[in-house]
Amino acid sequence: MTYRVPVRDGGLLAAARTLVRRQHRDVHAVRNVSFRIPAGQVVGFLGRNGAGKTTTLKILAGILHPTGGRVRVLGEVPWQRRNHYLREIALIRGSQPIGDAPELTVMDSFHYQQVLYDIGAAQFEHNLAELSELLDLGGILQRQVRALSLGERMRAGLALALVYRPKVLFLDEPTIGLDVSAARTIRTFLAEYSARTGATVLLTSHAMADVESLCPRLVLVDDGAIAFDGRRDELGSLFAPAKLIRVTVTDDEPDLTPYGEVLQRDGYQWLLRVGRSEVPATTARLLSRFAVADLSVEEPSLESVMDQAYQSLRRTTDLVS
Repeated sequence: MTYRVPVRDGGLLAAARTLVRRQHRDVHAVRNVSFRIPAGQVVGFLGRNGAGKTTTLKILAGILHPTGGRVRVLGEVPWQRRNHYLREIALIRGSQPIGDAPELTVMDSFHYQQVLYDIGAAQFEHNLAELSELLDLGGILQRQVRALSLGERMRAGLALALVYRPKVLFLDEPTIGLDVSAARTIRTFLAEYSARTGATVLLTSHAMADVESLCPRLVLVDDGAIAFDGRRDELGSLFAPAKLIRVTVTDDEPDLTPYGEVLQRDGYQWLLRVGRSEVPATTARLLSRFAVADLSVEEPSLESVMDQAYQSLRRTTDLVS
């Protein structure tokens, strides 16, 4: 997807010059992006701001017409926007979780969805009851959308998007702005919904808790192109060449600094960063040298891995440019 955008120098003279002759440059929002998602898989689609995530989701949902390439979702060309295709997908954006009719009640909005997607009465009642139970909507169905909190709007918006049982979900920052409890509710629901219905999910989020709890497979995009596509643990092996050793020793005045990079120390408890290949030897040395009360080897957090991945990709981009 390439955008043609106007450019000009600063100042009044440059502004006046654009009235006669405008200059443009091409911005490549998405390029060389290629991936396949089997039915029922939940995939995290990650990247820095401006990497091309939302543009890709909009293309897949049929909102944008790409300037090149080939796209198929459920065998359909998304931007042709055929009715039967639109009834099989949902694009859910945390920044705009519910529709543009705030004066309606939540139940009014559900009935609108029922008419719009031609849902039979029995199926509608069944789906609504199931979603109301999973998302705890009973107390807000008769309230106006304008009166809902952000968390309530997000829960209602999710239910509205799923009441017609789409087969593919495109989720764009589904927990943005939510408190910890509300975000956990949304994540739990999405996991249950995917498992129960077999829906295919493509999720983009900067909240690593969303990704860790929902996505065994990650696709990392950078500068409009794919930088990684694989299992979550493989991402750590590629971009985070170290593991964490958390160890508690009972020796008097122990010194563990020769055994790794000390990230944290609290009394007899130490947290060391050690190269992946050195972990077996280091743990053996610790166990033989000190009175070890407890020892565990941990993967770095996904947030830490993503930070290292972004830094690595940024350095690569700087070298290329």
